[in-house]
Amino acid sequence: MWAPIRLLAPPVSTTTTGGATAGVDGTLGVSHGAWQSGPMGRVTVRRKVTTIDLAAPSSTTRPDTLSVEEPLELRVGGVPLTVTMRTPGHDIELVHGFLLSEGLIRSADDIVLARYCEGAVVSGESGFDENTYNVIDVTLAPGVAAPAASATRSFFTNSSCGVCGKASIEQLRAKSAHEVRGDDTRFAAATVAALPDRLRAEQRSFDKTGGLHAAGLFTAEGELLVAREDVGRHNAVDKVVGWALQNGHLPGTGRVLVVSSRASFELTQKAIMAGIPCLAAVSAPSSLAVECAEDAGMTLLGFVRGTRLNVYAGSHRITPP
Repeated sequence: MWAPIRLLAPPVSTTTTGGATAGVDGTLGVSHGAWQSGPMGRVTVRRKVTTIDLAAPSSTTRPDTLSVEEPLELRVGGVPLTVTMRTPGHDIELVHGFLLSEGLIRSADDIVLARYCEGAVVSGESGFDENTYNVIDVTLAPGVAAPAASATRSFFTNSSCGVCGKASIEQLRAKSAHEVRGDDTRFAAATVAALPDRLRAEQRSFDKTGGLHAAGLFTAEGELLVAREDVGRHNAVDKVVGWALQNGHLPGTGRVLVVSSRASFELTQKAIMAGIPCLAAVSAPSSLAVECAEDAGMTLLGFVRGTRLNVYAGSHRITPP
């Protein structure tokens, strides 16, 4: 059964790679590909906050806008796979990006269907049971192997405990479907240096809350293809990668992924798995991120701010002024 979309539910837009069908009660389904939710009306919430100014001294209470953080459970074939804390919106993109980054799928055709589960409901003010939009079930295409029962213990995103750096890099090398080493795209330093400001201009929710990370996919000429925000930097990247996967932009040859955070191993591996040859971060990279980038032949930039940037790996792709 499809999760019913009631008239009182948040607005939902749809994007499919196949045919969508409507049920008798407003239900939406997709026969091939995935339908994509919009922001779901839960990106931000208003709460009271008390501000104490020790210099004045004074105390004031006012409404403030906060970033929403809710769990998203991912199921594959009805079997729970993982839970991530994310900002609702673009969830189907997130799921596609996550599964690709973890090597569980290699193309958009590997997913036949992705849908919100009907059973994930709460009693709403309207008196109806309302879908929480916090559980997504994915149906893989015939021939695509389902995740092993122990998969949640071997995700890259959970590998910070008990997995050494060398093993992580070797695991990534074995799983990656795309090769970035042969990408001979050149990126002008002046163009790349301007991208974080371009990305920042797209952070509408950050303007209200100050509490969201962002990721953006750009061309070598500096054209923005897509930007996404989330409370988790890894989720923001998964949403970008998922969008690219669904819209035919993978592998990301000649693209640069810009993140409003540090460059961790996790974000580096997501870029490599998506075939993106250049990752630019506004903060520092980790040592394992640099090792990973060097091993894959990827360009890794850090402290990309204003008129300066540091090249930690793949300097041959960066053209100085």
